[in-house]
Amino acid sequence: MKFYSLNRKSPQVSFREAVVRGIAPDRGLYFPGTIDPLPEGYFSNLEGLDRNELALALIGQFVGDEIPQGELFELIKDVLSFDFPLVPVESNVFSLELFHGPTMAFKDVGARFMARCLSHFNKDHKQEVTVLVATSGDTGGAVASGFLGVEGVNVVILYPSGKVSEVQEKQLTTLGQNIRALEVEGTFDDCQDMVKTAFLDSEITDHIQLTSANSINVARWLPQMFYFAFAYQQLEDKSQAPVFSIPSGNFGNICAGIMAKRLGLPVSHFVAATNVNRVVPNFMESGVYTPMDSIATISNAMDVGDPSNFVRIREIYDNDFEKLSADLSSYSFTDEQTKEAMSMIYDKSGYVTDPHGAVGYLGLKKYLEGVQDHPVEPGQADQPGKPGIFLETAHPVKFLEVVEPVLGVKIDYPEQIQSVIDREKKAEYIRTYENLKQFLLS
Repeated sequence: MKFYSLNRKSPQVSFREAVVRGIAPDRGLYFPGTIDPLPEGYFSNLEGLDRNELALALIGQFVGDEIPQGELFELIKDVLSFDFPLVPVESNVFSLELFHGPTMAFKDVGARFMARCLSHFNKDHKQEVTVLVATSGDTGGAVASGFLGVEGVNVVILYPSGKVSEVQEKQLTTLGQNIRALEVEGTFDDCQDMVKTAFLDSEITDHIQLTSANSINVARWLPQMFYFAFAYQQLEDKSQAPVFSIPSGNFGNICAGIMAKRLGLPVSHFVAATNVNRVVPNFMESGVYTPMDSIATISNAMDVGDPSNFVRIREIYDNDFEKLSADLSSYSFTDEQTKEAMSMIYDKSGYVTDPHGAVGYLGLKKYLEGVQDHPVEPGQADQPGKPGIFLETAHPVKFLEVVEPVLGVKIDYPEQIQSVIDREKKAEYIRTYENLKQFLLS
């Protein structure tokens, strides 16, 4: 499998090169040269199929023979060492819980997969690799946990000062060893711009092998396909393809879901649910993509004003707006609407959502309500009967400052959080790109 840059000004590379580079020299994201659907009928026979085998089938073609299949299977088995339950919330509406991993966020899978890929590729090489990553919340903790102690890999995490929760900050600043945290004066977009600039700075790259662990990296992005297949596998009634609503910030998760559909996974529709950082909802309304300055919200992992992975989504649909619109809707919700949804879900079902999951729920309900307003075509299945799945991307404990006051409940720290919450924060404060450059070169 070869990967090409979406800016189309760099040579094609192997999976290994795409993982190690992170981003192409022309600053484009890497994208697979071919996407071959799985055999017809594959997804109609999932009962009893080992989920590790399912994951291998999804990602195998993209890794190719660069990791032998037996080793890749064991790698996947190690990555997927926790559950991904599909939980009923109300009639025909389900929450896909992606927070049962070590840092209690959906990014655990991608971070662990990438860490193990890098470890595999680095085992016969002496050169150290520096993973440089920006986080708006959960990525930092997942990357820190996934790469902790990986030989030959140093990790530098940039996060926006005062814009991540206490739990998120502790998860990325307290581990030590090969993990370093930089607290940035600014927004997530500032952090992300610094990371992208560093990759193009020859004064850095001539001395340090950099790679990224954001979802711009193919090894972080592609494993997220697994969740969607696991959700479908758990549906008791598969007579109608589900609607997936994904709380979306940098759009890597929903892009992976769309890739899973391209491989043959039955999906009726995707909903990209955002907070007031509504670049993509605006695009889906106007057809014009206009980045914006990010706005701080209670769903901080989605505070992204220029989502990197949306260019990949457009590539999947050949930049055809009509094709994209047939598969994707996108809606934006305020903090007040998010809080109201959290409260309403809890009152009706006793289910506790975090702010991001609540935004996903709102997007799902808005889409389903709109579908019900349209007449059903002759011979078409009853649209409102389609199962709806929203992604609960992080445990509510990671957002206690929001969840407890809104719901009036006390949430205890799970074991994964207790292990870091009392540790001392260790981070270096930086203001400019030059500060980052000096840090890396020193």
